[in-house]
Amino acid sequence: MPVRNLMLLQDLLLIALGLLGLFFGGNWVVKGAARFALSLGVSTLIVGLTIVAFGTSLPELFVSLDAALQGVSDIAVGNVVGSNIANIGLILGLTALVFPVAVKRQVIRRDLPIMLIVSLILLVLIQNREISRVEGLLLFGGIVAYTVISYVLELRERRAAPAEAEDTIESEFGPDPRHANRLFELGRLSLGLIAVVIGANWLVQGSVNIATALGVPKLIIGLTLVAVGTSLPELATSLIASLHKENDIAVGNIVGSNIFNILSILGLTATVKPIGINQRVLEVDGFIMLFFSFALLFFVLGGKIKRWQGGLLLTSYMIFTIWAFTTHGGL
Repeated sequence: MPVRNLMLLQDLLLIALGLLGLFFGGNWVVKGAARFALSLGVSTLIVGLTIVAFGTSLPELFVSLDAALQGVSDIAVGNVVGSNIANIGLILGLTALVFPVAVKRQVIRRDLPIMLIVSLILLVLIQNREISRVEGLLLFGGIVAYTVISYVLELRERRAAPAEAEDTIESEFGPDPRHANRLFELGRLSLGLIAVVIGANWLVQGSVNIATALGVPKLIIGLTLVAVGTSLPELATSLIASLHKENDIAVGNIVGSNIFNILSILGLTATVKPIGINQRVLEVDGFIMLFFSFALLFFVLGGKIKRWQGGLLLTSYMIFTIWAFTTHGGL
């Protein structure tokens, strides 16, 4: 076997192992941290809004941080923008094809408009082709404000239906999480963090190597391969929820993830190290992300994403991916 092909296989294996580390490590972190916190008497509401919300975005966070620290800002930015596109086009599109996706009124009235505003703010911030530390802090301040507002609003809702909230937590984290073995959960949390850190590093390394070997810009790899890989937890959650006919949570999870990706991931990453912005993101991909966001808003106004709409989202995502790879030479 030629040396080039052998190295390509090694890089593909590195990417596959990295994705496995992100997938399982992220799951261990969320479950371990949540069950440990619940065993200490932390409220289910706090756990849901902090540990679960931030934990499900760990793959994107560590990949973007690792890429930025390695000086590969195209992967750091492409990962977030590509994940937001994939969340809507690939994940919601595929989920709606399995079963039409119901949409909660709260998502239409509050979360979707916030997602659109946050996406527009990002497009404004990147006009100077950099997200500075100050801008990163402002973005992260936005996620703090969003979390506090969500806490106040959800507190009101849970007072109206406390039993339902408890059932949800138990179904997510296993029976009686308040009596969990704390040492075991800390061990699971620690192993999960190690797996996520190593997985992120392997995914970035393998992706950079493949991009270099094939002559594909790192931004394209970040927008597609890395973005889809870090979105695997959202894909699994949405498809499983759809199969159990609990697909009303799918849109809320995706919209929340897109808000977190911009505010917390780009915010934290830029705070650690300012992020350079590729001209293509400024002129093309940022607006494609915005297009998918507005398309989602239009589709959910009827209270449901129908199968044909899911098919349209999925087809649009496939066209975007093919177009990204076939036109990268001229951008």
